[in-house]
Amino acid sequence: MSKKQQKTRFITRDILKSSVIGAFQKLDPRYMIKNPVMFVVEIGFILTLVMTVVPTVFGDSARTVADNNLRLYDGIVCVILFITVLFANFAESVAEGRGKAQAESLKKTKQDTKSRLLNADGTETIVSASQLKKDDVVLVKAGEVIPNDGEVIEGIASVDESAITGESAPVTREAGTDFSSVTGGTTVVSDWLKIRITSKPGESFLDKMISLVEGASRQKTPNEIALNTLLVVLTIIFLIVVVCMYPFARYLEVEIPVSTMIALLVCLIPTTIGGLLSAIGIAGMDRVTRFNVIAMSGKAVEACGDVDTMILDKTGTITFGNRLAAEFYPVKGKKKEDLIDYSVMCSLCDPTPEGKSTVELGRSMGTRIDDSVRDQMEFIEFTAQSKMSGVNLPDGSKVRKGASEAIKAMVKAGGGSIPADLDGIVAEISGLGGTPLVVTADNVIYGVIYLKDTVKPGLVERFQRLRDIGIKTIMCTGDNPLTAATIAREAGVDGFIAECKPEDKIEAIRKEQAEGKLVAMTGDGTNDAPALAQADVGLAMNSGTSAAKEAANMVDLDSDPTKILEVVEIGKQLLITRGSLTTFSIANDIAKYFAIIPAMFTIVLPQMQILNIMKLTTPTSAILSALIFNAIIIPCLIPIAMRGVKYKPMSAEKMLLKNMGVYGLGGIIVPFVGIKIIDCIVAPLLALLGM
Repeated sequence: MSKKQQKTRFITRDILKSSVIGAFQKLDPRYMIKNPVMFVVEIGFILTLVMTVVPTVFGDSARTVADNNLRLYDGIVCVILFITVLFANFAESVAEGRGKAQAESLKKTKQDTKSRLLNADGTETIVSASQLKKDDVVLVKAGEVIPNDGEVIEGIASVDESAITGESAPVTREAGTDFSSVTGGTTVVSDWLKIRITSKPGESFLDKMISLVEGASRQKTPNEIALNTLLVVLTIIFLIVVVCMYPFARYLEVEIPVSTMIALLVCLIPTTIGGLLSAIGIAGMDRVTRFNVIAMSGKAVEACGDVDTMILDKTGTITFGNRLAAEFYPVKGKKKEDLIDYSVMCSLCDPTPEGKSTVELGRSMGTRIDDSVRDQMEFIEFTAQSKMSGVNLPDGSKVRKGASEAIKAMVKAGGGSIPADLDGIVAEISGLGGTPLVVTADNVIYGVIYLKDTVKPGLVERFQRLRDIGIKTIMCTGDNPLTAATIAREAGVDGFIAECKPEDKIEAIRKEQAEGKLVAMTGDGTNDAPALAQADVGLAMNSGTSAAKEAANMVDLDSDPTKILEVVEIGKQLLITRGSLTTFSIANDIAKYFAIIPAMFTIVLPQMQILNIMKLTTPTSAILSALIFNAIIIPCLIPIAMRGVKYKPMSAEKMLLKNMGVYGLGGIIVPFVGIKIIDCIVAPLLALLGM
């Protein structure tokens, strides 16, 4: 994550302003009915508002009104219920506001640029980007904005994607590679690209991003729907209980004001989690987006939290992918100094990471070859056919480095001999997970360069963190089983698939899914698309092909394959946050029961006073204190809903015990303390009002 992202403020002045406006706009019953729990609270607000104007409208007697100053009491309850609904709407508006703020910055990137449309006869026509159709071919030169999503079909150029990713370093896009996909709104900063448009107007990747971060296309996830259903059921049960309680109280000749029954209902139903549930889901997608990952749905984010198995490519994910020189192994009878010199000699003109690292390693070991000889040599590039590279010297000498079998075949063809210990050295390096490059000069083999594919630092600890929360990691690699086993052991993964082909990834995913597990994987190439589509969580690289991005349900704008590890943790955090706040919500209802139920029945059943363990001053102050706490706890929990509960990898059992201890026990203690403090403030004020 960029430093800019890390310093993002929780709420800005603009977000606060839009959230307050949004909180009032969401009071529309047509919108509120989507949240049944808070809709019940809004109905309670409307009823108490009516009773404030006409206190006897729902059956409260004139005597009860006169004796208890009921009009004022109804008005206070009405105001508290209104604030409760407003706070719940505010929580959702804050979550949406953070997404909309990011969407506004993306909209500034999206502009109707002019583009060079290439006609069938080779001529150019300048057209607006909005006029481009799928499969049109455009030419984009240095300094020009790419008009829409597409695939590079010709050319190579550097592209500035900072408008999308937030990072300033340009990336290379080239035809015919897994880095041929380009995004509309990015800028070509060097050379030129011929691009085939792959999306329709209004359906580009940038359009989808804007829609997603605004929350317009957010759908409730299965777990969210299930929890919402539970909250509805609890609300219906408590509604039935309260409705039945009213005639029972009348039978006992106890006149309980209707507003008190409404207050009881609001305190009984799970308003806390009901008010925060939608905000938690929106904030979960927002956290992923701010991490420069676009989730195509909330379901994808939630699925990350349930992942059991992770399929990872070795190159670029577990290892850096650049095989670097680590050591020189001379064959018997040859000096290491000579091997180093010849290795450096045939690598001076080699621009690959292997060549550069060989030169650097040789210099650190005191090579006698100077850069001045570079211009005197003819460089022979590596090809798939020859499997070797090297140099031709002015005196006719030839120095080569390459694959063992290729070098041995060349030496034999030239009449040279193969050292007896060569195969042993090659096997030893392969056993270490490295790549052996045999070095020869004029058909004489001097030894082997050990190229090491370096495992990224910190992965062992990160894989252990995943193991701690029950996630199995499987490495896929095209290496032979011996090399694959070595890399897997060094990285700390749980398993590996050697000599892996695209169909092997699909088979591995299906095998895990057949056992009831959820699988995540990353990919960037067209050949990864089927596996990305098969996985429950498919994270495609933004630098990859359109096929890969369309098959996946998440796209990483930074094109960092290891980010799948953090994405899974964000998914876990979403589930933990929802579970923790649900636990807290249900737990704090217990304290509200002890406050409001004794207050209602103490008049007719003095024995109920024994349940007033908080020693609340009067029945009226007890009811209002519980109702006020019920309202103010929602905005107090908004920061937790937005940022998420702090996540630490641990087993499900430990996590459950911790959450029960912190949010379960805390959910009981905090309301007891809070309601008592509010009562100490409210009781004297009610006394002044004669209530």
